Amino acid sequence: MSALTLHGYWRSTSSYRVRIALNLKGVAYDQVTHDLRTGAQREPDYRALSPQGLVPAVETQDFAFTQSPAILEWIEERWPQPPLLPPDAEGRAIVRSMAALIGCDIHPLNNLRVLQALKQDFGADQPALDTWIARWITDGFAALEAWVTRHGRGFAFGDRPGLADCYLVPQLYSAERFHVDLSAFPALVAAGEKARALDAFAMAHPSVQADADP
Repeated sequence: MSALTLHGYWRSTSSYRVRIALNLKGVAYDQVTHDLRTGAQREPDYRALSPQGLVPAVETQDFAFTQSPAILEWIEERWPQPPLLPPDAEGRAIVRSMAALIGCDIHPLNNLRVLQALKQDFGADQPALDTWIARWITDGFAALEAWVTRHGRGFAFGDRPGLADCYLVPQLYSAERFHVDLSAFPALVAAGEKARALDAFAMAHPSVQADADP
């Protein structure tokens, strides 16, 4: 039994980020799944751990906390090697900007509870939802393409995988899942493909998780 438990869901891109980071660090962890489609994340037992009723959450013998940006920063501080962030303050700021572009501006508008609200409260059908998803991914990726072109040297930032890739690869998975046209983002796609070729990313892919749909 690992001393660290990741509460998540196989298709959650924020859980996917955390799996990548833990794999890059070589940290062993157990997984507990909460099926977002059935509302399992809102069950009282899980809300006692994660009051917001969202995934992911990390639990150790001593404490538990939520929100993937905080979890990723904790992983970086707790297991510094290999680093997810550059050694210089300016580089770290740029990488955090890239991560926030995805984590704050793209992903929250396209996560399950927002899509459910658009469908249930505003009558959006699937074509409307697909248009909504593509709008925000495309808008964010246009800016991220400029960052990757400027600062990437194989990976999203620099010449080794790091925090920006932990965010980028799951968001590419989401974009492909919803058939978003990525032809305008060659640098971004190339960085994602290079990262995906690594075992740490491959082992974190939603399709190989124990709770994945067959």
